[in-house]
Amino acid sequence: MDPMNEPVAPDIERVSKHNAKLLGRDVVGRLATGVALLALPFVLTALGAPNSLFVVLPIPAGMWVLLYLSIRIANGLRLGVCKKVLRTYPLEYRTRVDRKHAQWLLLGTVYTVKLSERGRHGAPHMRALNASAVRRWPKGAEDGGAWFAGDPLFGGVMIVPGSLDMLFMQPAKWKQQEQERAQADPARIARAQQAGIAKLLEREPKMSYGT
Repeated sequence: MDPMNEPVAPDIERVSKHNAKLLGRDVVGRLATGVALLALPFVLTALGAPNSLFVVLPIPAGMWVLLYLSIRIANGLRLGVCKKVLRTYPLEYRTRVDRKHAQWLLLGTVYTVKLSERGRHGAPHMRALNASAVRRWPKGAEDGGAWFAGDPLFGGVMIVPGSLDMLFMQPAKWKQQEQERAQADPARIARAQQAGIAKLLEREPKMSYGT
């Protein structure tokens, strides 16, 4: 693509703040829901509700909400790594975004994505996860290209023009590329380490809920 026709690069600080706000809203909302469910049986009992199975049912529900939240925080939130990547690598425009499929996991919805440049072949498939924990594919992502920062061999960040959504990405065939990463130029490895993407960060829960 002619550099003169590229969309304006996104404001990194604005993108980071937007995703941090969404992440905070998600965490606070789930935490409040879990605590409210745990407290509900005690409130009902204090108000004179008779002891029954229905009164205590909110307790396991609340525990599940908090457990789910802890899993998401421990395994699926990559906002901090995205910020490191954006400080380490420049944004480069990719003219085409192909979304292959999506997988619903406890850590979030993981998309298989291919970022390429028109007229060029061989772009690797990447697994992408919304950095803000929002379960949605960025609106308009496949209508045009996207900005990418990182190293396709290790991972990186995708930002869609006109959107403040940010996705963390790592190679879909991580294990198959282990030897290639080990034999990469030392400077390339050191840069990936600085960005926090030298190791596989996605830790998928064993339980999957479809595609």
